[in-house]
Amino acid sequence: MDILVAYFSPSGTTAQAAKKLADELKADLFEIKPEKPYTAADLKWTNPLARCNREKLLNQKVPCQEKIGNISDYQVVFIGFPIWYYAEPNIIDSFVEDHNWEGKEVYLFATSGGSNMSKAVEKLNTKINGGIGGSKLLNRSSDIGPWLDSLGL
Repeated sequence: MDILVAYFSPSGTTAQAAKKLADELKADLFEIKPEKPYTAADLKWTNPLARCNREKLLNQKVPCQEKIGNISDYQVVFIGFPIWYYAEPNIIDSFVEDHNWEGKEVYLFATSGGSNMSKAVEKLNTKINGGIGGSKLLNRSSDIGPWLDSLGL
């Protein structure tokens, strides 16, 4: 079974979870990057004028640098991201909209300093036509193995 782990990680935290997940699954890894890279100032969420805040609050589209050219090769796709404002960053919406998810098993994982991911799951489940097979906050690498076992992967 061909598996892909795609992730967005501007600070590196979600990247750590994605790499561990890909290792466990022997999956391919794809980093979701914005066309315009984020600077440290862009990510300073305590500044109301920071780019991350403006994008989320104004519901701005954040285009991806590239699409996965061979998405049809994968039967299972894990999509990872940090939680911003109790939901996924807007770039994840762009990534999901840029690809065809028909016939795919899609799983979501996220990292968060304290928020859950229920809003992200609800919103992305609509965009993926109800195809989300499961979701998990992966703030600790020790959570990965038990989650994969529960999914039968």
